Amino acid sequence: MKNIALIGLAALALAGCGSKPVQPTWKSNASSSLTAFSDAYLKGDTGIADTEFASARRDMASTGRPDLVAHAELYRCATRAASLEYDNCPGFAAVAQDATAAEHAYAAYLDGRWQGLDAMLLPEQQRAIVQGKAGLATITDPLSQLVAAGVLMKAQRITPADIALATQTASAQGWRRPLLLWLGVSLKRAQAAGDSAEAARIQRRIDLASAPARG
Repeated sequence: MKNIALIGLAALALAGCGSKPVQPTWKSNASSSLTAFSDAYLKGDTGIADTEFASARRDMASTGRPDLVAHAELYRCATRAASLEYDNCPGFAAVAQDATAAEHAYAAYLDGRWQGLDAMLLPEQQRAIVQGKAGLATITDPLSQLVAAGVLMKAQRITPADIALATQTASAQGWRRPLLLWLGVSLKRAQAAGDSAEAARIQRRIDLASAPARG
């Protein structure tokens, strides 16, 4: 996901002859805000997440470049997909007219619209998922892995092993929001299978993760 969401943010601006390249303030600010947004969102801190995303979007919009705003919106939609939350990415739709082919391909990927999708326009790891050449475990970045899991879920290509791995990854990162959603998926599967012991175990995890912090 980083490949698509942060294109252009890591590049240094050209500087004068003989001087060290200097990164424009908006780039570092936007990058930091996007990272803070995803961290807060995945932890369940919606208010902080909204503030950080608005800051990142404002910094990127200050360039007058729709492609950068499209990156920010896709980053938000990808983070939501990691938590099994889908909304057809309305923020991206608002700037889609001026988005690149790669951005349109990534939007289709997030939406589970893989038929006719040019996978070569996607970042390598997501490309392999779409093409069926690699499994979820090959994605080492935790957030990218959860995004792929969310997309597989929407595309109805998720496997029990994928669900277990997504749950494990969310738990290891302490990301409460996706953890609760993925545990919910496992709970429904256990209930459908009539496995009351497993369902009770999963429910205890859900109760623990969703309990308010004690002072």
